[in-house]
Amino acid sequence: PLPSYDEVLVCTPDTEEEEVELLVRRALSPGSQDQKIYCLLGADKLNYKVSKQLESHFFRLVQSSSIPNYRFVIFCNAKAHNSYVITAFDAYKVTFSWHSEMEIQSYLQRHLKVPNGTAPAAQAFEEPHQQNVKFIFSEQAGMGK
Repeated sequence: PLPSYDEVLVCTPDTEEEEVELLVRRALSPGSQDQKIYCLLGADKLNYKVSKQLESHFFRLVQSSSIPNYRFVIFCNAKAHNSYVITAFDAYKVTFSWHSEMEIQSYLQRHLKVPNGTAPAAQAFEEPHQQNVKFIFSEQAGMGK
């Protein structure tokens, strides 16, 4: 399943070190292997001090953890070249490039199905697909999406 609200931290320049540390600890602690996927979204927006602490907490916990298959994903804007997070985790970088909206929709329809008996957020849309995710594109940023 896709990550739930307790598995995702949306980063801003005001995100505090404690918030980042808590998510990293959840991802790398015993008991975190129950199929959860911990995510930092927009980690390139973290300020330098918090970025350094993220790096420190992550590598310290990876070395001391006995969990070989943790699920921790850091999402950054590929164009944010001055981000410390991008530099610190460069060895783990995976770049995704989608060529069209149709490609994204096709991927989501194949891989992100809602199990029977659950109510997906996509019910808010009129389309009959059983998806957990809906992408909305706009030519202008901040238009109430």
